[in-house]
Amino acid sequence: MHQDIERILLTEAQIKDRINQLGKELTADYAGKEPVFVGVLKGVVVFYADMVRAFDDHCQMDFMWISSYHGTQSSGSICVKQDVKSDLRGRHVVILEDILDTGRSLQFVVQHLKDKGAASVRICTLLDKPEGRAPGIDLRADYVGFSIPNEFVVGYGLDYNEKYRNLPYVGILKPCVYEK
Repeated sequence: MHQDIERILLTEAQIKDRINQLGKELTADYAGKEPVFVGVLKGVVVFYADMVRAFDDHCQMDFMWISSYHGTQSSGSICVKQDVKSDLRGRHVVILEDILDTGRSLQFVVQHLKDKGAASVRICTLLDKPEGRAPGIDLRADYVGFSIPNEFVVGYGLDYNEKYRNLPYVGILKPCVYEK
């Protein structure tokens, strides 16, 4: 699978260092608030595990599973496959996400969690791809690991057709792999 990577964009060490920094920021901002970390499955699993361990205070963990991608393209419609189980009324929620790309999915998730009565909803994303935003979407993450170029990336939880999630780094997939 490594041979399918054009180049490594973010090394394992770079990712680890940045997550530790984000953990310190979140710990300071949410001291004593016991936030609910909501992970958006499946791509977030690797980042989520590392992020909650970098958070040095009490927290609650929950997950949503939504789908909007087919291959390399967003379908434009969002399907909730699994909703959060926690009662979010009056709680501070931090959405943990692997990548903020078109923004459609996260815009949906933010509104969905607000509708459940969350006191606040903020976004922490490992990767932000500002050039990928869909027209009319003006969504910004509150905490960003890395801003990246408008390339198709895999690894560290991100996939192409359910492959490459287990790479320990974020790499740019060779176009010949997904243009077949």
